[in-house]
Amino acid sequence: MDLELTGKVAIVTGASRGIGKAVARELALEGADVAAVARGREALEATAAEIAAESGRRVLALTADTSDDASVRAMVQAAHEAFGRIDILVNNAASPGSALPPVPLAELSDDHVRADIEVKVLGYLRTARAVAPLMREQGWGRIINISGLGARRAGNTSGSIRNVGVAALTKNLANELGPDGINVTVVHPGGTRTERTEEMIARRTASEGLSREEIERRLDGANSIRHLVDAREVAYVVAFLASPKSISINGDAIATGGGPDTAIHY
Repeated sequence: MDLELTGKVAIVTGASRGIGKAVARELALEGADVAAVARGREALEATAAEIAAESGRRVLALTADTSDDASVRAMVQAAHEAFGRIDILVNNAASPGSALPPVPLAELSDDHVRADIEVKVLGYLRTARAVAPLMREQGWGRIINISGLGARRAGNTSGSIRNVGVAALTKNLANELGPDGINVTVVHPGGTRTERTEEMIARRTASEGLSREEIERRLDGANSIRHLVDAREVAYVVAFLASPKSISINGDAIATGGGPDTAIHY
């Protein structure tokens, strides 16, 4: 299937590693030019060079802090000046909340929750607010917000709050921007294999006294496909949502967790 992404321009935040890097790579392989965004320059520039060499597309490394509105606006302006247009925004920049142990109520401070919302919810709002006028002028755009299955289950108070917030933001943006040709969707990854997976396995091996093989079996058995979803497999879904062929999907949530739990979502 031709996703019709050749010549499109995408901004991907949190792009130096993990799901963000996989998304930037997949969009470039599908023919898009990419502004890869993160806070740390060294890892980001290495990622941009790697993806550009593999894809043959232009990949621009731009540093920005999505918790700061001026930084976001400067980043979007730089991307627009470099490429002449912005077609796709993938919001992925966030602290790795799902990789950390849940914080119990007695220890859950206002600042902890505030920091989660500041980067993941308000950060997504800032980037969407900055690109929306450009997409409106073009009459077309795609905004994909990476959230998480914490939006659908309890167990991590702050994580659930921020992910539900992203889902609510998505639907509101979709309703407002849809008539202008801009589709907004949210993707909920579950447990996902990234560069951090090896660190997590080592940590669990030490803390739980289990072998590496047992930890791997537990990870692979946490969903109905018995396979720990890889970051690139999430990126395949994002690439489709970024394409013109996703026109019928707007304001909705797509789960990419491999079918965890037994709940029915409708």
